[in-house]
Amino acid sequence: MGLNHCCRIVFFFFLLMGLFASPSFASTFISDGVFESHASTGRNLLQTKKACPVNFEFLNYTIITSQCKGPQYPPSRCCGSFKEFACPYADLINDLTNECASIMFSYINLNGKYPPGLFANECKDGKLGLECPALPPSELASDKNGSQIMHGPPLLLILLAGFIVVLF
Repeated sequence: MGLNHCCRIVFFFFLLMGLFASPSFASTFISDGVFESHASTGRNLLQTKKACPVNFEFLNYTIITSQCKGPQYPPSRCCGSFKEFACPYADLINDLTNECASIMFSYINLNGKYPPGLFANECKDGKLGLECPALPPSELASDKNGSQIMHGPPLLLILLAGFIVVLF
């Protein structure tokens, strides 16, 4: 009985740690799908996109424009600066129900006058898209504009906790 009770305490400790721990160790991705045009050619009455909660118009694009310069557009510098700019907004950019991706790319192209498809053709980390490095906890609390960024508990940890509960 003592061992069973001890196992349950350890389980709940790890469950609570997973639910309340900072996800700074988890990496996120910018999906390849955000590079594609999602314009509709028909009626779009029930499929209107939500407004983007981030105002991309007044962001500082010099992170990209100072490092990604033509005519060569070196992929290492362009993709690195793009990831530095876009990764804090990865969840919003990947959400295809809002206008964030198209608005962000419009302002990137407006500020940098880049050729069409530059980032889509040059920037690839894998089949999931561009991997965003884990951000320090100070950057997870809020982005550069003071907007709050919310992160949920890691799905794998919740599934593991549920599996352990079933075992006991």
